[in-house]
Amino acid sequence: MTAEVKAATAATPPLTERQEARRRRILHASAQLASRGGFDAVQMREVAEAAGVALGTLYRYFPSKIHLLVATMQDQLQHLHGTLRKHPPSGEGSAERVAETLMRAFRALQREPHLADAMVRALTFADRSVSPEVDTVSRQTTAIILDAMGLDRPTPEQLSAVRVIEHTWHSALITWLSGRASIAQVKIDIETVCKLIDLTTPSKG
Repeated sequence: MTAEVKAATAATPPLTERQEARRRRILHASAQLASRGGFDAVQMREVAEAAGVALGTLYRYFPSKIHLLVATMQDQLQHLHGTLRKHPPSGEGSAERVAETLMRAFRALQREPHLADAMVRALTFADRSVSPEVDTVSRQTTAIILDAMGLDRPTPEQLSAVRVIEHTWHSALITWLSGRASIAQVKIDIETVCKLIDLTTPSKG
């Protein structure tokens, strides 16, 4: 766990078991509504009703629809990270494993295109008030990539490569969702950018 992650964790008081259960119901309701109708289908009142919480309670957890959908993406990535840890990528090199991992993530989102669209739109619309949630999504994505690379202590150059890979993955999601890129093109772009990993790997010599 990096210093940044530790600081963020320390700054947020832990939820009680009951609060955590309530939060999980809210995130589940958000994902269900988004899966059926995309960004516009996620209305705060309907989320509250589906989760069985008062509207005021929902706003205490998530001040806006954008906060809620960005948190939903973080939750989806957390589930994906758990799955990847149980079934890690099989590629021989770091670049291959990261490309495989990101394409598995992409295909998971491909199965729920309305949900993917809602979450990506929320990330795109997010302003400074949503920065903590957006940062959490970024840290989760970074953790997934570093796990695939098999790194605990990446160099600054490797972290820079990871950031470029994240940007490319996010851009690929947007172009695919808008119909401007095929899955085949996304795969080529992801595999190409992952070659940066080999370029930033310290020489053993």
